[in-house]
Amino acid sequence: MPVSGANSNLHLGSTRVSSFNSIIGRLPAAGSLLLVAVTLGLAGCSQEKAEVKDVIRPVKVVEIAQAHDTRTLSYSGSVRARTESALAFRVNGKITERLVDIGQHVGSGDVLARIDPTDYDLSVKSAQAALDAAERQVETVELARKRAEQLFAKNFAPKSQLEQATLTYDQAVATRDSARSSFDQAKNQVGYTDLKADTAGIVTSVNADVGQVVGSGTPVVTVAVDGEKEVLIAVPEMEIAQFKPGKVVKAGFWSDDALALEGKVREVAGSADPQSRTFAVRVSLPDDPRVLLGMTASIEASAANERQQVSIPLSALAEQGSQPIVWTVDRSADTVHARKVKVAAFAADGVRVAEGLKPGDVVVAAGTQFMTENLKVKLAADTVLQSASAAGDGGDAKQVR
Repeated sequence: MPVSGANSNLHLGSTRVSSFNSIIGRLPAAGSLLLVAVTLGLAGCSQEKAEVKDVIRPVKVVEIAQAHDTRTLSYSGSVRARTESALAFRVNGKITERLVDIGQHVGSGDVLARIDPTDYDLSVKSAQAALDAAERQVETVELARKRAEQLFAKNFAPKSQLEQATLTYDQAVATRDSARSSFDQAKNQVGYTDLKADTAGIVTSVNADVGQVVGSGTPVVTVAVDGEKEVLIAVPEMEIAQFKPGKVVKAGFWSDDALALEGKVREVAGSADPQSRTFAVRVSLPDDPRVLLGMTASIEASAANERQQVSIPLSALAEQGSQPIVWTVDRSADTVHARKVKVAAFAADGVRVAEGLKPGDVVVAAGTQFMTENLKVKLAADTVLQSASAAGDGGDAKQVR
């Protein structure tokens, strides 16, 4: 029995050893499977990276057009009469009547307003009385002079008496003439109590009303004289050299897109406005009944391009470090490359670039934050923007297809 038990234990031990060896024998196969799985995973990652690297990004671009020799300057202004008269009373007084309103058309000689004439009527009566007294005095001294002449002729009076009578007569005549002038002046002042229009025109402003006391020379009514009209525009100092008297410009009107007239620069201010630092330029317009006072007009003038600048969208401008750049497209390789540029100014329509771009360059117009050097791109037709123009406002528009 002990031997038999020992044999059983020996058999069990050999069975365990065989199982262990069997497990050990299968271990290399499991390791191979694990290695294969890791290898496949790495290959998948590499393939994914390769696919990501080969992505072609569609972009919106603009093409820099050829520069023009001229550019267009545009300024807005209002239509006004060439001549405006600020009418005022020639005497002091209290306004008793105002006979016109703003926008009313008046003719030459029409009464616009009146002031109280009472004091001036009294002045006329006083001057009339003084004139009458002076004339009576002349009559009196004239009789004395004639009497002295008769006595001197008969040697009944000395010559000195005749000379004295003559001098007295001359003084009386001078006093009478002065009184007559005062009387005429008093009558004129009564006439000045009526404010009359000098020429036909339209009332554009009323600066005083009934009951107000005004002094002589204080503007009461402004009349825009009928006739030639003009547009007043304000031109900044950097462009004022482009405007000279006689320059032909184009005038358009906001109220009627079809209305376009040819105007001429009539006058350029000799000094800038101290507040706005702009120069007043007056443009004469041809006579046209469709042009009304107060209408808003747009004046366009051509100017020579002294500096060749390129205009690009603001979205096309990027920054690399502290240097402004743009991303240009190499159409032969369909790749993008960073290019340093020099910004001249920021405008309402984009960015003006002074250096770094030339006609024919294709610039990424949107999505610059996703660009990297040598990135593959695609110029899709549905992602193309209107091209930028060279030299500021004048350039041929082209599209990259």
